Amino acid sequence: MFTERTSVGLDVHARSVFAAAIDSDTGELFQSRLTPSPEHILTWVQDLPGPVAVAYEAGPTGFGLYRTLLDAGIR
Repeated sequence: MFTERTSVGLDVHARSVFAAAIDSDTGELFQSRLTPSPEHILTWVQDLPGPVAVAYEAGPTGFGLYRTLLDAGIR
């Protein structure tokens, strides 16, 4: 059983990030193409029904994003 309501997957690239999320309570899907700014991504994630869990493929463009999400209390 998940403890988070919304699960997020991020496809992180140097020039853009494709974000997809599913609300496990309602089944609603959320999708967006975002800028690679960690602050922009954090704002999008924080607007989702919480609590939220995020997963992405680790790579050289994701370390700053990881720290930003972790500092905001997002798993």
